[in-house]
Amino acid sequence: MNKLILETQISIDGFIADKNGGTDWMIWNWGPAWNWDEDLQLYHTNLNKSASRIIISSQMAKEGFNAHWHDVASRQNDKQYNFAHHIDNASKYVISTTLTKDVEIPGGWSKTDILNGDLKDSITTLKKSEAGDIIVYGGATLVSNLINEDLIDEYHLIVNPVALGSGLSIFKKSKHLKLIKSTSFSCGVIVNQYSK
Repeated sequence: MNKLILETQISIDGFIADKNGGTDWMIWNWGPAWNWDEDLQLYHTNLNKSASRIIISSQMAKEGFNAHWHDVASRQNDKQYNFAHHIDNASKYVISTTLTKDVEIPGGWSKTDILNGDLKDSITTLKKSEAGDIIVYGGATLVSNLINEDLIDEYHLIVNPVALGSGLSIFKKSKHLKLIKSTSFSCGVIVNQYSK
């Protein structure tokens, strides 16, 4: 069966965003200035390219995930091109029980479908298909739901060297994970890789 892989940035005290949903505390906040060192950029790009499919939240879809990465993929000299090109061409799935393709999203619905059925059944069906591994980029609610349903097989937590004190957590209850590898990078980030 294929794996569902989570890659998310996190603070040292376990939050993926501040209490207002802000992420400006991250070393790289998905903007044009890619402030990670080259080794972390390569790790991130290779991890993304190891998955043939991408899951995002409805909020990310409405905020312009597709449009943003399509724009970056149009510039071959951009340092984020390899990552963006893969995202632009991969099959994408939006998890939502309310969103339909009648709703316009920035970048459109090209190569993007909606999963609106039971979360566990939908993800299990994706995992059983022969299309390869899946990576999820999502907000706290989506990721928490995937964790609570025990659907994530591999965790790549990008730990930024900052404590927020409070914020949005993806872990809503006790969860025991197996540490596979911990790697430090010169930009100050540590990536902890876990399996369930």
